[in-house]
Amino acid sequence: MVEIIGLVLAGGLSRRMGGGDKSLNQLGGQSILSRIIDLAKPQVSELLLNANGDPDRFEEYGLPVVPDVIEGYAGPLAGVLTGLEWLSQNRPQCKWLATFPSDAPFMPTDLISRLWDAMDKEGAQLACAITNGRTHPVVGLWPVALKEELRKAMVEEEMRKIDLWTARYKLVEVDFSCDPVDPFFNANRPEDFGKAEELLALLEGKN
Repeated sequence: MVEIIGLVLAGGLSRRMGGGDKSLNQLGGQSILSRIIDLAKPQVSELLLNANGDPDRFEEYGLPVVPDVIEGYAGPLAGVLTGLEWLSQNRPQCKWLATFPSDAPFMPTDLISRLWDAMDKEGAQLACAITNGRTHPVVGLWPVALKEELRKAMVEEEMRKIDLWTARYKLVEVDFSCDPVDPFFNANRPEDFGKAEELLALLEGKN
C-alpha cells in the first residue's frame, strides 16, 4: 500500500454536545481521542489532528495540530481541505490523506487497508465507509491531487456538504460489519455516552 497520512477531524463546535471538545470526554477511563489515536496510528504513516482554537489543550497527545484553512467553522469538508493542503506543503511525497472522525471510538483496525484495496480494485478516486446502508463520508481516503478543486468548491461555491462534493467523482463505499457493534457509532450527544459504555463492555466481553 502507498504512503497515507491520517487526519483526525476535531475542528467542529460540538453543538449537540453543548460545546467543548467531545473527543476529550472519557470512555472506559480513557479519552475518546486517545482511543481513536490508538486505532488510527497503526494504519497510517503519520497522524495529524485538525482542531481550531488553542492547540495546547491537545499537547499530551503528541500530534501536530492543524487548524482549518477556511474560516468560520465550515465543517468536516474544511478539515479535509486543511489536510490536503498541509500534505502538499509539508509532505509533498505523500499523495493520500485518510480522515477519521473524532467521536467514533470503535473504528476497525483494518479500516484504511480495506478502503485502499476497494478503491484500487474499482479504479475509484475516493473511498469512504458504510454500515447498514448509511454512508460515513468523514471516514475516507482523499487524493491530494484534488485539493485545488476542493478549495474552489468551498470558496467559490460555498460547498459545505461532503457527499455533494464526492458525488462529482468516482467514489467507492466500503461496507463494514456491525457485528457485534457498529464500528462507526459516534458519541455526539451527552446521552450517547451511556450507550457507548454499553458497547464498550460488549466489545471487551467478546475479546
